[in-house]
Amino acid sequence: MNEVLKAIKSRRSVRNYKADQISKEDLDLIIEAGIYAPTAHNDQPWHFTVIQNSEMLDYINETAKEGMSKSDIEWVNKMGKNPNFHVSYHAPTLIIVSGKEEGMAWQTDCAAAIQNILLSAESLNIGSVWLGLVSFFYEHEGAAEKIGIPEGYKPFYAVALGYNASEKEQAAPKRNMNVVNYIR
Repeated sequence: MNEVLKAIKSRRSVRNYKADQISKEDLDLIIEAGIYAPTAHNDQPWHFTVIQNSEMLDYINETAKEGMSKSDIEWVNKMGKNPNFHVSYHAPTLIIVSGKEEGMAWQTDCAAAIQNILLSAESLNIGSVWLGLVSFFYEHEGAAEKIGIPEGYKPFYAVALGYNASEKEQAAPKRNMNVVNYIR
């Protein structure tokens, strides 16, 4: 099977990581893949904040959980109050993808960059998961400044990266293939 299609079909969200840090070389390749994502009008409106400092990762987790615990959404509130939940699943690396708010299609471009990051990580045997709940950290006053997000950029989503600590391979959930119509 084609290696790109193999990576697409085999990538799964990893939520259990080894403590070992990924190599600088692999991290550089993953970031470069994000930078090579498609972008409207070659705008390239993204910024990548790479966090590998365990104290900062714990701060992001606690701050996000504080916001989650105040949510009106029951399951989010419950997760925020769970002492065993960690918003980045204890991954040793977190990449926060931010977008230039004046960009033409910055959210779409940042989503494409995240997908490239996820697929390149898979191709290097590095586990990953796209994180949405980290957005509760962004809502905290001064959060963007604390992690060095440039002015004019808005944090979008994040990706946790690390080596998969799970022994068993995850199978892909059954896909609904009845979602296509052809006009030929």
